Order: sequence, then structure tokens, then C-alpha cells
Amino acid sequence: MSSRGIRVVHPSDEVKITFGAGDEYRYLATGEETDGAYYLVEAIVPPGGGPPTPIQTREEEAFYILEDTLTFYGDEGEIEAGSGTYLNVPKGAKHRFRNNGDTTARMLFFCPAVIEGLFEDLGKMTPPEDLNSAITTLNEIGSAYGVEYFLE
Repeated sequence: MSSRGIRVVHPSDEVKITFGAGDEYRYLATGEETDGAYYLVEAIVPPGGGPPTPIQTREEEAFYILEDTLTFYGDEGEIEAGSGTYLNVPKGAKHRFRNNGDTTARMLFFCPAVIEGLFEDLGKMTPPEDLNSAITTLNEIGSAYGVEYFLE
């Protein structure tokens, strides 16, 4: 029997990280709160938003689209993922997503708790002057977590 209580996150609770083109990541469950089991994030992705291309060498990652459509890119090509779509990205798969639409999209992403540290470190990153510098900085941060970033 767990001694932890039920945790509730309300829609008005704070955004933890703003990243890239204004993507907002709100932590719904952290490793500390799940006894190290998982990390769950709500992502608000504005038009033009989305991260650079990563490969996660140690963990899998899952995405569930709540509202609107995001385009996912991987070795299979482009995947249009609308509301209700679930995607699983296996470790070692190059991938990224982008909001190519005109309205803000929302999704959940789920991964092992260790990746939470990566997002914490990315949230402290000073925005670089150019894209090449950004990739260099991202790779310096990501190396501790088995994540490598690419320009695409």
C-alpha cells in the first residue's frame, strides 16, 4: 500500500518549460511523484512549433495527440497525427514533430522518468544565437541522457 496521496494537476497549473518556437511543456507527473516509474508532460505546440530532431538511445517515448494535428517525421517519412492519435517511438529512432497548422496543438508525451532531467536542463539553457550553436548546446546537454540532436 502506497503512502503517497493522489496528485491532481489542474489546467491552470504553471507551465514548467517554454522551449524553441514557444512550445510549452507542463509536467503532469514527475519521476519523484511516480516513484521513478515515468514522466508525463502536456505539450502546447503553437503554429511553427516543435523541437529539433533527436535520437534517444536508451528509452522509448510515446505521444498522444489531444487537440489539432502535428506532423511527425521519422525514417518512415511524414505522419499526420490528429486528435486521438497515439505514436510510440522506439529507442534509436530519429524523430521530431512540428505544428504545420494555423492553430495551437496539444498532446501528451510519456517517457521513463530519467528523461525529466533532460527537460529540466533544457529549461535552463540560454537561447543560442544561431541554429548550429543550438544543436551544439543541445548535444552537450543531451549526452548525459543518451540523447543526440540533429539539424533537419
